[in-house]
Amino acid sequence: MSNDSCGYLLDHNCFALVCLSISQANAASGMAIHDDCKLRFLELNTKMTHRFIVFKIEENQKQVIVEKLGEPAQGYEDFAACLPPNECRYAIYDFKFLTEGNISKSIIFFIACFVQEYDPL
Repeated sequence: MSNDSCGYLLDHNCFALVCLSISQANAASGMAIHDDCKLRFLELNTKMTHRFIVFKIEENQKQVIVEKLGEPAQGYEDFAACLPPNECRYAIYDFKFLTEGNISKSIIFFIACFVQEYDPL
């Protein structure tokens, strides 16, 4: 089994749209998104208090919840290490970098991690 992921760029307004579209799509199934998910994203985006946020679907509560918050000093290795190898997760990662002109920049990625069964036959 392996973890495969696909990321999408987000700006400061997109997370609410992603949550809205997910909650509308899942309305028939009864799946909801906990208010803490949006709150933590706003903290990451405006206050830079988190490097990443990992979300999980809580089957018993029928909602998406925050599972893990990464500290600002943590890096991608820390983020990858907190993803379970055999379970699906959603995450937001704040990637910090320097441009060629030595200017500090940030790009926020939405990442969907899913387990893909390997069947060679």
